[in-house]
Amino acid sequence: MLNPQRSLSELPKMSAASQVERAVLEEEFNWLLKEEVHSVLKQLQDVLKEASRRFSMPTPGYESQQKQENFILGSSTMDQVKGVLTLQGEALTQADINLKIAKSSQVLHFQFREDKLWKLQQIQDARNHVNQALQLLGSHDENYHFKTGAEVNKLMDAVMLQLTRARNRLTTPASMTLPELATSGLMKMFTPPMPGDVMVNFYINLSKLCLTVYQLHVLPTNTVKNFKPAGSSVLHNPGAMFELNNNRFEVSHVHKVECVVPWLNDTLVFFTISLQLCQQLKDKQPQQQQQQRMRTRMTSSRTIPMNTHTH
Repeated sequence: MLNPQRSLSELPKMSAASQVERAVLEEEFNWLLKEEVHSVLKQLQDVLKEASRRFSMPTPGYESQQKQENFILGSSTMDQVKGVLTLQGEALTQADINLKIAKSSQVLHFQFREDKLWKLQQIQDARNHVNQALQLLGSHDENYHFKTGAEVNKLMDAVMLQLTRARNRLTTPASMTLPELATSGLMKMFTPPMPGDVMVNFYINLSKLCLTVYQLHVLPTNTVKNFKPAGSSVLHNPGAMFELNNNRFEVSHVHKVECVVPWLNDTLVFFTISLQLCQQLKDKQPQQQQQQRMRTRMTSSRTIPMNTHTH
């Protein structure tokens, strides 16, 4: 059984000790809000500026980190498709493609028209999300004093949302239907024009730039084959069917070739580092606040015997 007298005699010491401890915790927490938060924000800005520079299209008259780079497309299995792509930031400025037609030795050669370049929407979107994250980080200068951990967490959540969206755009190519591919602006990029039985698609998958070439054949109008239009997909398989301008088509051959883009890999690493920095800062807030709440509760509970005894 607890001795009330003993509890009362120890209370001043315990209370004084807990008050000192609470004061130390508050001081640590204030230091975290005032100093460490801004240190992390600065680190985040530095990392994301590096990522943003890699995405950028060159501005006339300014030096850009992103030079034109040529990438040789290849496949380890077949040499039906060969090509060289020229990438500068978010834009494919040239594509030179050789396609060996199945069941014949004919080789078709296509390249972008001189007056055309193809902007990769995935890279554009990822860059926009990075820039939005940078705007969020820049909205609190080094003189700004964060009042609460919740305020810091709210900012980190907003930044992490933009970074996650940026990363997802590079890791998750958009699904498209075959009619969408057939009528996309990409089909008008080439000289000589693509024949009606060939379709192409470019997309980013992680740190790879991918080219998919579809060869088609027209299904006879009186075909008895069950016609089932294919849905939306990143990659359509042979046998996939679709209808366009009252004609029915089937995919007969699919060729996918790709190349690694080193700066895209760098960018994904920057996203990972930035998300970790955000999460580490978030993790420090509850830890400090929880210790504060525990000390407060312990101090409150120790005053109860005194009130009870008085009654």
